[in-house]
Amino acid sequence: MSRRLVTGLVVAVVAVALGGCTRGSRDLEAWVAEVKARPAPPLDPLPVMKQFETFEYAAQDLRDPFSQPRPDSAASNALRPDPNRRKEVLEAFPLDSLDMVGTIGSGDGVVGLVMGPDRVTHRVRVGNYMGLSNGRITAVHEDRIELVELVPDGAGGWLERPARIALEDN
Repeated sequence: MSRRLVTGLVVAVVAVALGGCTRGSRDLEAWVAEVKARPAPPLDPLPVMKQFETFEYAAQDLRDPFSQPRPDSAASNALRPDPNRRKEVLEAFPLDSLDMVGTIGSGDGVVGLVMGPDRVTHRVRVGNYMGLSNGRITAVHEDRIELVELVPDGAGGWLERPARIALEDN
């Protein structure tokens, strides 16, 4: 095919396509005019605004919960572990890893037998320390050892927490 023939065909197709576009525009214009002439639907009423209760913030003088707590001067003078005290052997182990295996003696002279995770049995008396939280032994009974631990209270002070190790029934 020659170049002139292809060009002529393209021009003819474009002319036919443009001729088809102009013919149906009157129907479209009539429909648009009819839609514009219709009355608008009524609008929904505006929503009623809710009345909110006012709140007065009166905690501006309290401590900010996201800042570091200020240490209480009374708490700083109270309980605290003695940093100069020489640590005892059983203070190297967590309290839950220690097992009471028995006692020796009777009455006020009862000595507790405690086995550490290293499988060594140690003798303990009232006043000895054991566990990681500065646990001081307060009583040795035939079936249990009672102690008081010093734990941080989260505000720079210390709290006493009772704990015990009981003789296991085997």
